[in-house]
This record gives sequence, structure tokens and C-alpha cells, in this order.
Amino acid sequence: MAIAKFGVVALDCPEPRKLAEFYGAILGGTVTATEDDGSWVVLEVAGKQQLAFQEAPGYVPPAWPSAEASQQFHLDLTVEDLDAGEKEVLALGATVLDNEDRDRNWRVYADPVGHPFCLCGAG
Repeated sequence: MAIAKFGVVALDCPEPRKLAEFYGAILGGTVTATEDDGSWVVLEVAGKQQLAFQEAPGYVPPAWPSAEASQQFHLDLTVEDLDAGEKEVLALGATVLDNEDRDRNWRVYADPVGHPFCLCGAG
């Protein structure tokens, strides 16, 4: 028997609404602030899935790859077309971390505040 139910993944960041809007542009969904001061913002996608964004004063982005400032975790986001997906996330403000091997079925990017994420081919 499970002890708990999965709630939400929360990303630390300097400006929760801006980062929620970045991921909202990629994943779709609705952005809502649950704290009056905007320190906790939620992106609800696919009806029930949620990704949360928490204000972190003094936020320092992870480094990729780095043993000293490890990424801790990353998001894998599935796209139908890697080239088209790459073009769109870069236009939204992502930066390339690793996309040199164009034969792989995945590429690594950083969101606007430095969290690594992958675009993965659907097939």
C-alpha cells in the first residue's frame, strides 16, 4: 500500500510566473498563482498534471554537465519532430546544452533560468 500520492514537481526559480509561462508555451495548459505574492505558481497541463514554480531568492542555476553543481533532475519532453521542437523552444528563450549528435533521439537544453530539460523524439 502506498504511503502517499504523487503531488507535483516544483522548480526553484527567481520569477515563478515567467518560468511557468515558458513551460506553458511548450506544454500548453493554464498558469495560476496560488500565493498572492506570486511566490508559488502552478502550470496545469493535460487536465490534471501539474508543474509548479517556487520563488527562490538567491537562486543559482545548475550546471550541465558538472559534478560540482549537478542538475539534480531534468524533464524529458516528447515532441513529434526534434528539429521543429528545437526551433520553437529556442524562440521561447531556451539555450542549447547538447544537440551536436543529430542521430540521437534526444537533445538537451536549458530553460531561461538554467534548468536542464530534454526534447525526446516520439518515435
